[in-house]
Amino acid sequence: MNKYKKTAEFLKEKINIQPKFGIILGSGLSNMKNIIEIEKTISYENIPGFKKPTTEGHAGNLIFGYIKNIPVVAMDGRNHFYEGYSMNDITFPIRVMKYLGVNCLITSNAVGGINDNYSVGDIVVIRDHINLMGSNPLIGKNNKELGPRFLIMNDVYDNTMIELVKNYGQKNKIKLHEGVYAALTGPNFETLAEYKFLKTIGADIVGMSTIPEVLVAKHMDLLVCSLSVVTNLGTEDTMSDTSHDSVQDVANTASKKMIELVKHIVINRKG
Repeated sequence: MNKYKKTAEFLKEKINIQPKFGIILGSGLSNMKNIIEIEKTISYENIPGFKKPTTEGHAGNLIFGYIKNIPVVAMDGRNHFYEGYSMNDITFPIRVMKYLGVNCLITSNAVGGINDNYSVGDIVVIRDHINLMGSNPLIGKNNKELGPRFLIMNDVYDNTMIELVKNYGQKNKIKLHEGVYAALTGPNFETLAEYKFLKTIGADIVGMSTIPEVLVAKHMDLLVCSLSVVTNLGTEDTMSDTSHDSVQDVANTASKKMIELVKHIVINRKG
């Protein structure tokens, strides 16, 4: 039995549900757990293979429960490459989710806005990404039980969930966009020159996470939807003042809208 299965079996002994959705609560978005009817909360420190987050705003708890009677598991906080963890460390929970029964993964994060049409507080549903992190969690010997050696990436983000988000946003007057996410390692925020470069290569938003998780989710044949909150701007000629505290503040303010979107996805996505 591989290490992911062992951890899944460890968790199954402590819970009474089989989650269908996995949800990752990013920076400043911990409030999204309020939509979950919580059955069990387990600290990462008590789960084999999980790592305790060191970034403020990432609690480090695995939450099991229900959203409108639909079983879910939520990561209240994630690990980041910039914390010194390996790609395998930060994606370990995704593989465990698959063995717990998860079919769909919803990720959330805070991002810098590159597109001139974006404003602080806007929500972006990711339709594609650019990996500039300099590494990949799929590097190394491939285990065919987990997924294919060469992963096709032309349909990473689930169109059905993207349309659910867009339609709900239009009907409920939530300002959102559909865009391309670029990931760098961090932990520094980007320079103005870097923002200009990212815009040139087609990125709409930039962050420091998500892509490793998405790669592993796709490798294990999970359906994926990723939502981002624009917390600062790096447009053609200006950069907004940025700090981790301000990122969390904006994300907290936008969390109500994110909660609505995640709830809508979980209730209406079939399969």
